Formats: sequence, C-alpha cells, structure tokens
Amino acid sequence: MNFTSKNEPFEHLRKVWTSKHRNLQDKIWDKHKESLSWIGRTISPRSLALGSLGGLLLLTAPQSGSFNTQIASTQGVLEGVDTNVLLADQLKDIVPKEVRPLDKTEEGDITKTLSQVFGFKVTSELEGIKLNRNYGLIGGEQHLYRYPGDNLQAHADSSGDWAKYGGSGIAPGLGAWGYFAPSKLEFTEKDKQKERYYLAIQTFLAPGFAENVGKYRDFFKHRKMLIVNPKTGQAVVAVIGDAGPAEFTGKHLGGSPEVMDVVGLAGGPRKGAVLYFFIDDPKDEIPLGPIKIKNFS
Repeated sequence: MNFTSKNEPFEHLRKVWTSKHRNLQDKIWDKHKESLSWIGRTISPRSLALGSLGGLLLLTAPQSGSFNTQIASTQGVLEGVDTNVLLADQLKDIVPKEVRPLDKTEEGDITKTLSQVFGFKVTSELEGIKLNRNYGLIGGEQHLYRYPGDNLQAHADSSGDWAKYGGSGIAPGLGAWGYFAPSKLEFTEKDKQKERYYLAIQTFLAPGFAENVGKYRDFFKHRKMLIVNPKTGQAVVAVIGDAGPAEFTGKHLGGSPEVMDVVGLAGGPRKGAVLYFFIDDPKDEIPLGPIKIKNFS
C-alpha cells in the first residue's frame, strides 16, 4: 500500500509553516546567544538543541530575579517551539547513523531515554515477544476501511483533513485484522483513532512467529507503540493495524497518512528512519496521536 499522491496546496502550507518555525528558532538563538554561550554549550540555531533544562532556565532570566521568574521566562522563550527537538539532541549520540537493527546496549540506552522523557515505559520486549528490529525505514500507507461500507470521504473530519490526507487514497483490501469495527453503528471514537494512527509492522518476521502464529497474531493486534523520528524528535503513539511491508520493498514498517505527517515524513519521498518500540500500557491510559516530551533530562 503506497502513499502515492501529493497535495500541492498542502505542500506549500507545510513549507511556509516549516520556514516560520525555523525563523522562530533563529530569532531565539540571536536574542539569547550570549546567555547560551555563557553556559558553555555550542547550540545549533536550526535544531534548538538546548541541552538541558538548567541551560534553558538561564535564557531570559534577569540578574536579580527569583527562580519562579526564571521558569516563567523560560516558558516564554519556548512558547511556539517544538520542545521535542530537545529529544533529538539526546538521541543523536545513542542512535546509530546507519539504519540497522539495534544491539542490546543501544536498545537499553534508547528505551531508557524514551521512558524518561515521555513518562511511561517504552520497551523492545513485552510478554517475551520482540520484533525483528526497532530501528528502520518507514514508508507511507493508505487509509484502511474501518467498517463495512466505509469510504475515503468519511475519513475526513474537515476540509483541512481532506486537504492533508485525502490524497493518500484508501487500500483496496482490509488490514491484517479486518475491519476496526463490525458496523458503522458500532464504530467508536476509539476505533477511529486506531485507524487514524495505525502502523503496518513486519510481525511475520518476529522471532518465534512461525511457531506461535495464533499467540503472536493476538498479541500484535492493535498493540500500542511509540514511533520517534530521531532526527527531529517528532513522535506519535500508534497501534499495529496491519502486517507489512514485504521485505523486497526495502522498508521495515509503514505508517498511516496521519502518522507520517506527525513524524515529519509526509513530504518528499515519504520515507525515513524511525525508532519504534512497544508501550507498556496495560490499563490503556496513554492516548493515541502526537505526543510531546514531559521531562527535560
């Protein structure tokens, strides 16, 4: 299932928004360069990789201000800035440059970092089950039929939704687990979010799958996962909604149009390197969709 079409008006808006975001980061750097240099870090104006919360607290703090004033000033500096770029700065030294399976040490370092900054357990193994890899190339997928009689137009909640995601089309067949709901009447908001933020994962390559097809099939169905673009820190909580892509494609997983948009890979080749790990959420408390870091390490 390929994410094949390109909406030119949306691409123009995306480029405008990206340009504004970068300009904002540059202005922050220019305004606070002296303070940032004083704390002894070399910081890229493009990535706004500020390094630590301690450094952030010095950005706009007056010489004779209280700690609370410093925090308020910091919040002002970060207003409108995607703070997940701080995660990208942390990951750059522990994620390999080559897109390949991670070794145990890398898995441990990365899952520890992700668990700390997001505030929930991120792991490469649950119930004794692992994927064949947790770092690979993601490609764009089409929408999936959610219930009998569903259609592409029904997936859009607004004209903006249609402009951004309608052009991706809808897959001719069902996902690996069929419809997300047995009927439109029984279709819930939770089902809607599962299709909106779904992944196609190479479940069939997981160690032990061939020997335990039934067990693995049930385990992987709508299993919650964290997807992170290590270059930008953009992240999304999604579920496994399909199996694939095939090995010959050179891709290791696929993402819905919305997933690809959130991780910043909806444009250009619609392909890029991502980290993807299980989320240990037995009470189903973590919502699907874009997610921001909670803790500055």
